[in-house]
Amino acid sequence: MSSDGSDAANTASDLSPGPHDVVLPEGWPRPSGYANAISARGRSVFVAGQIGWDPRTYVMVSNDFAEQTHAALENVIAILRAAGASPVHVVRMTWYITDLTAYLAALKEVGQSFRVLFGGHYPAMSVVQVNALLEPRARVEIETTAVVPD
Repeated sequence: MSSDGSDAANTASDLSPGPHDVVLPEGWPRPSGYANAISARGRSVFVAGQIGWDPRTYVMVSNDFAEQTHAALENVIAILRAAGASPVHVVRMTWYITDLTAYLAALKEVGQSFRVLFGGHYPAMSVVQVNALLEPRARVEIETTAVVPD
């Protein structure tokens, strides 16, 4: 369900398989929930950091870490779609979090949201703990790079 209470039209079930290659060095175990590297060619889409607010009103959806993450991911997807891309085109994500303990406590719910919205597609990802974000109530900000094949 989207942050506005409607059924999310941007679930992974309507997405085709990823258009790029996951890079895994020989002998390395496959990582869980992310890729070590993605190789891609095409048109790049750079999505600025998105937080868990309603972008029309600038009101945070909640103080809850998992709910903010779900809304931030929905905001990423809305921008991707406006650029003619989808979650399967995402090659890189950087998550900036303000509270590692809250992130770890919400990891199960965050993972469920990610799977609903991104399906089995796991881009190269980094999670960085920061002291604060520009929006005082924001607990997570997600920056994304996508590559749409030529």
